[in-house]
Parts: sequence; structure tokens; C-alpha cells
Amino acid sequence: MLLHETEMAKSIVLITVDCLRADHVGFLGYPRNTTPVLDSLASDSVVFSNAIVAGSPTYYSLPAIMTSRNPLALGRDVIGIAPGEPTIASMLRQSGYATAAFLAGNPYLSARFGYDIGFETFRDFLDVKNAVVQKAGDPSRINRYLSKASHSLGPVGAVYDELYFRYCQNKVKSPTESFESLRRFPSADAIIDDATSFLESVSFGPFFLWLHLMDAHSPYYPKDEALRLLGIETSASHARYLNSYWNRNDIGPKRLQRHHDEIVALYDAGIRWVDSQIGRFAEELRRRKIWDDCIVVVSADHGEEFVEQGGRYHSPAKLTEELIHVPLLIHGSGCKSQVRKEPFSLVDLGPTILDAAGIMPPTSFRGKSVWQPAIGPAPPVVVESVSTCSNPMQLQGRSGPRMIVVRDSVYKLVIDFGGSRCDLFNLESDPQEVSPIPSPAENLTRRRLLECARSHISRSILHQNAVQRMDACLRDLQLECGDMVGSISA
Repeated sequence: MLLHETEMAKSIVLITVDCLRADHVGFLGYPRNTTPVLDSLASDSVVFSNAIVAGSPTYYSLPAIMTSRNPLALGRDVIGIAPGEPTIASMLRQSGYATAAFLAGNPYLSARFGYDIGFETFRDFLDVKNAVVQKAGDPSRINRYLSKASHSLGPVGAVYDELYFRYCQNKVKSPTESFESLRRFPSADAIIDDATSFLESVSFGPFFLWLHLMDAHSPYYPKDEALRLLGIETSASHARYLNSYWNRNDIGPKRLQRHHDEIVALYDAGIRWVDSQIGRFAEELRRRKIWDDCIVVVSADHGEEFVEQGGRYHSPAKLTEELIHVPLLIHGSGCKSQVRKEPFSLVDLGPTILDAAGIMPPTSFRGKSVWQPAIGPAPPVVVESVSTCSNPMQLQGRSGPRMIVVRDSVYKLVIDFGGSRCDLFNLESDPQEVSPIPSPAENLTRRRLLECARSHISRSILHQNAVQRMDACLRDLQLECGDMVGSISA
């Protein structure tokens, strides 16, 4: 067992960090000092060094964490948690836990998509006015004419694009801008402040607290203190320039590399701030003498790409290791320190958390608890997404081609139904996934993983809950009609 059995119910703190990739935390080998608090915590925790999300990005990852089902199991057009669907929070609340969630402004983790289910206290911070990344701006008619004309002259087009980009940056520059004014999401300290206030309401009895932190998400505007902690010197105006440059669609990976290291430094500073605030919250739990009665789980919804595969951010059209491999540690009183190297799907996280609390997971949970280590090799994990769904707020974009990854400790099969692509990689010899194994080499492995993919889709269809699916679709239609009415009224 990961924890010794005790008579007293343990409180549970689940911390998910948006965009936190596994290879940027110290306890998994990252050389920059991004996570000193988590590194210390990991030395006395169960660390899953091969944790894999069930879907990417957020709207395909979090349903698996909260409801222990595969993200597309209710249909490719269903996003989020269905009304009445059992979740970690609802199961713990039924068992007498006080429940609260503080989520730093991610629009896909809102009551609109069912994430308030089971929470007595739920705040998604979407009422906070958020800044936006500065883009090049909307070209005027004359600028559109000049752009079209210059691009007809070969290299002159690239020169015009660069000059126009620089012009727009100077146009939006403000002498009073700061990291605070540019930041798009509430920083981790605001979330921890609310979580600390919540602790005052639960002086006795167990609680379940979910914190979702967005400091590592783009645009990358870390706290000044985090920059100082990592020894990074930059200004808010230069950070705005870097974020705008990184967001350009008129240049390729080669030119993006020019600012790669600076962008990664801003991303890492966001991680460092998350780490420091987790440390602050841990100290608060210790001060209140709650720490020894808590199980703390820290993970992520997905990672982030920095042109390793030619892209940026976290597109649903990609399921590369930078995006699907995330950190995971579980810490608790009596926890036996260990590193689990077998592949672990986050669809198993919900049953594991409930098992730690001594609660039987509902029959709708598809994952299995790993509180008791399995005998024999771990089965391959499956990751899925809809490759064309870059904006799940639009219903018509959700039902595009499916992407599936089947991954074991060594091999990874990538199936893109839209691109008619089925590539097999050996992650030991080709960790960057640049050289697919040609057929007929490794055909037995290919066949084994293909069978896993077929079984996965078959099970999803077989176990689909028609009532939950219908309720989720009805909710979406009602919300869409409400949005249409609201826009007409406005």
C-alpha cells in the first residue's frame, strides 16, 4: 500500500498545474531550480515518473481526472462533465467531506462544463478581468494592401511583416505596463489566498480541495519575485514583445528559435511561482496542524511545446511527449517513498484518490486504483483527442477526426484518423519522435498496440451512458441558445 491504514479520514488536496510538462520539474531531472518545494516533497512521496494524461489539452484531460472516464467516452461532441456524472468531488461530498475548488480562470474548467459538480464552494475566477496577449493588431486597409503587394515580391513580404510587427509593438507600448497589468490569469498566490480562507471554515472534519493554477500557461507573464528567484532579468515590456513574437503565425520554427530560451525562462519562472505558493500553502497546513492528516496530490492537465516538433503551446492535433507526459506525486502521512516507473494513466487517479480515502469508487469510473501495486507488467495507456477541436465553445468544431496514442514503457503508437497516419515510435532510441519505425519492422508490437486502440474504442461505445450523453448535449444546446439570445439583446 502507498499509505498505512488509519482510522481517521484523510483530507485531500488536489493541485493541477496547467501546462506543466514532466521534464521541467527538478524531481524528474530538470536542471533549472524550478521546483525546490516539490523536489523536497517528492523525497517523501510516491512519484509516478511516467504519468500520462488521458487527453490533451485541458478540455480532454480534466474529465478523465475528475470522473475517471476517457475524454471521448460520451461522444466526441461532449466536452466536460455531464450533469449528474459522478466525480471525485461528488463521491467525497456524499461521504461527509467538505468540498471546495479554486480554479485560476481557465474558461474550460467552469460550471458551464460541469466542473462545479460536487463542490460546496466553487470559484473559477472568470469574474476577474483578464489581460490578453498583445498581437500584431488588425491591419488597416492600406496595410492590408501593402502586405498583399509586398508578398507578391518574394522576400520583400517577410521584411514587410517584420516591420509591421515592430510598428505594432511600439504602438501598444505603455510606460506604465507591468507584469501584473499584462497577466491574463490570476497568479497562484491569489488562488492560495482563497484556499487559505477556506481552511478557516473547516476546523474539524475532512475536506477535499482542488486548486488549478495557470502561472505556466501562455501568455508567459510571471511574478517579479519568481524572476528574481531564478535570476532572470527582464522587463515587462520585453516580456510583452517576447510573447507577441512567440504568438506570430507569419514565421516558422527557425526564426522562433531566436527567442526560444527567453520564452522558456518566462515559462520556468511561472513554474517557480507555483512551486513557491504550494510551499506557502503547505506551511499553512502545518501551522494549522492539518498537514499530517492530508493527502496531497500534484499533477498537470498536459504539457507545453516549445518548437520541439515545430509547434507551440498545446494543440489538440498533437499528442507528443512534451504534451502528454506530466509530473505526478502523491504525498501523505505514513507514505512510503518510492518512484513508480511504469506507465500510469491519469484516468486511474480518481479511483486511487478515493481508495486512499477508503471510499469505493462508483461503477462509472473506468480507471483502477493503484493504491495496491498491480502484479505483472502495466498495460499500455491510451490518450485521445479530436485533432480539429481548437475551440470547444463552438459545437460544430467538436466532431472532427479522432487522434489516439497507445503507449507502453518503450513504444508509442500514434493514430491520426484525420490524416490517415499510423506511426510507431521507439521512445528509448527516438525520444523526440522524429523517425517512425517503418513497416514491417516491429509488426508484432504494432499489432499489439493497434489491438489496444481497437479495444479502447469498442469499450467506449459499449459503456457509453446514453442518459449522461443526452443531458450533456441538452446543456450545450441550452447554453448556445442563451449565448445567441444574449448577443442579439446586446
